[in-house]
Amino acid sequence: MSTDTTAPPAPAVPVRPADRAPTLARLTEVELRKLVDTRAGRWLLITIGAIAAVIVTVQLFVVADEQQTFTDFFTPSLLPVALLLPVVGILSITAEWSQRTALTTYALVPRRERVVVAKLAAVVLAALASVLVSLAVAAVGTLLAGATGATGSWQFEWSLLLHAAVLQVVNVLMGAAFGLLLLNTPLAVVSYLLLPTVWTILASMVTALRGPARWLDTSATMEPLFGPDVTAGQWGRMAVSWLVWVAVPVAAGLLRTLRREVS
Repeated sequence: MSTDTTAPPAPAVPVRPADRAPTLARLTEVELRKLVDTRAGRWLLITIGAIAAVIVTVQLFVVADEQQTFTDFFTPSLLPVALLLPVVGILSITAEWSQRTALTTYALVPRRERVVVAKLAAVVLAALASVLVSLAVAAVGTLLAGATGATGSWQFEWSLLLHAAVLQVVNVLMGAAFGLLLLNTPLAVVSYLLLPTVWTILASMVTALRGPARWLDTSATMEPLFGPDVTAGQWGRMAVSWLVWVAVPVAAGLLRTLRREVS
């Protein structure tokens, strides 16, 4: 008589599926949180809101009563915000390299282009939020103007809201473009502030540059966005300047980011 010594088959061990890559929405949420996690980013965002509020407050005291309207409060608050928002875009890109967190970030998300897209989406949302801040401070200013006997008119051209959103989004993307291209915070900030200013000065001094400046000087091409009416020709000149100052640096910076060695 023989005994069957064959061991029973081992139970199958379920194979655990690999964790899925984080979605773009999740990455964007993380990048939004990064904007306020650093001291520089947090205080920069606070400063942007404070400056918009200060401008409206000053207008209540120095502007004639008939000019204390919702539109007149809203439009001036856009300019200082437009000057500071690009620095937010720069910091969102260069912080990975200046704070040496790129190794961790790109180890967790090896596809670097997804991280870059999430960063760009985050700064676009921040730019749109800044428009809401300008609307809020303009509304408060209009209420105070009405309470103090000024005009306090709520009349508003809604096309101006679209123009404000375009203005702030393009400005923050321009800053992000410089950050992507240079990957160094001080160099990107100085270059962003210096190069367009130098171009504007040269265009005003050199006659031969005045023609191209109508298409390439963002301070000139984007000026119509501060008003409610923009012609097709003005949109065309803006598109050309955005191609030069935003699209090309973003493309070149993305290529550099994909190829740069992380250490």
